[in-house]
Amino acid sequence: MRIAQNKKRGAASSDEKKEKHQSLIVEAHQNYIELSKQYLDKACATLSVLERQGLSLTQSVGVDVIKTFVAHAARQIEQIRRRVIEGQIIPHHEKVFSIFEPHTEWISKGKAGVPVELGVKVCAMEDQHQFILYHEVMEKKMDEQVALSMVRESQKRFIDLRIASFDKGFHSPENQKKLTDELDLVALPRKGKLSQQAREIEGSKEFCAARRKHSAVESAINALEVHGLDRCPDHGIDGFKRYVALSIVARNIQRIGSVLEKNERKRIERKFRKQHRALTPLKKAA
Repeated sequence: MRIAQNKKRGAASSDEKKEKHQSLIVEAHQNYIELSKQYLDKACATLSVLERQGLSLTQSVGVDVIKTFVAHAARQIEQIRRRVIEGQIIPHHEKVFSIFEPHTEWISKGKAGVPVELGVKVCAMEDQHQFILYHEVMEKKMDEQVALSMVRESQKRFIDLRIASFDKGFHSPENQKKLTDELDLVALPRKGKLSQQAREIEGSKEFCAARRKHSAVESAINALEVHGLDRCPDHGIDGFKRYVALSIVARNIQRIGSVLEKNERKRIERKFRKQHRALTPLKKAA
């Protein structure tokens, strides 16, 4: 594997040297996958012997785990052969970014410093009091595919939801139309060059006010990440969804505590001011 990696790092100037260098890369990868196949065949033969001898329930579970990794190995060998030796482009949906957590996705954020992340996207709906009303784990989904479901599911739980603000990534002509039917005001910036009508809508007082409040969502995202949601210790997509749901509940409980603490602080301050006024002597005018 290291030989194959190092071969790819080399550079050649002339066409002849490039062709020769490419043949060395192919040869290195061919040796790599042939050796891998030998280990894979040996593992499969060992599994066959074990299964013929009979397995206990615990052993069967272990064999099933090994078979999962065997399938990953066979897929990876085939993809290396197609990509390096045959020069094919592997379709994105065939790629696996983690053999331990196969649900892991390649997330292109397009932000400076962190252009790409590996994980699963989560969409959250937050109200004006910084409580998270609803969330959705976006398995194999883009932002524009969850905008309508986020609003409808939130409205099932909170019927007074009539205004919502979204990032530009949620925009699509269909979302603009359907969300306008569902809500009194939709603050969903359009992509590309704006028409005169779109500029008037996005320049309106109501739209701008909703967009200003949208920045508070970033603090909720940061709070979730700081309090443990930046990395999920549970395994599998079901464990991921459970961990996210518990994190959302914990965030809302923390928010309740923050509100209670603020109210208690105000109560103590009012009490202190009242006592201070009672102790302060009144001065008579001359």
